[in-house]
Amino acid sequence: MGDTDISKLRQNYTKHELTEQLASLDPMSQFSEWFDNALKSGILEPNAMVLSTISGNKPKSRVILLKGFDARGFVFFTNYSSHKGHELAENAFGNMTFFWDQLERQVRIEGIFEKISLEESQEYFWSRPRESQIGAWVSNQSEVIAGREILDEKLAYFQEKFKNEAVVPKPEYWGGYLLRPESIEFWQGRPNRLHDRLLYTLEGNIWKRERLSP
Repeated sequence: MGDTDISKLRQNYTKHELTEQLASLDPMSQFSEWFDNALKSGILEPNAMVLSTISGNKPKSRVILLKGFDARGFVFFTNYSSHKGHELAENAFGNMTFFWDQLERQVRIEGIFEKISLEESQEYFWSRPRESQIGAWVSNQSEVIAGREILDEKLAYFQEKFKNEAVVPKPEYWGGYLLRPESIEFWQGRPNRLHDRLLYTLEGNIWKRERLSP
């Protein structure tokens, strides 16, 4: 272990507050406002989040990038044959967590995942840089490989394969997921560890808002 006593690390949060008077009654509007704040704050990747899934009653988490959100929910893209793809096929319930340290804010979103339409997946796939499109063909995500050279060989192969193609086709195994939220919790750091926590829970078609003790 190092010389730093991590038990003594402290950060007193003082930048913002989250009161019922300030917060929207609609969590999607509140998320949109906070996400816009994160975009303007200079955070390197404000759309970075922890995606948590379940496999065999065990949690699985990793950092990925949010690629869109609207009234339906939150979208990301991946290889459907990856670990997370298999986990979501086994259990569609999952969680997204955002932490914006410069704003002293966290958002936790729980709900059910579903695949988005082929048309939406194609539209996003073709908006990506060409090399990223080819990269989707190169990587059988989460599959064990013998070494880095395997990727380099496959990259050269697919670059040659598609060099005369004006449009790189989307692999069948690649596409998007939509998280339809059932609960969204907004956490705002406050002094003395007395943080603001507002939990929105979907009941029927109505969002119920409650304050949680920190």
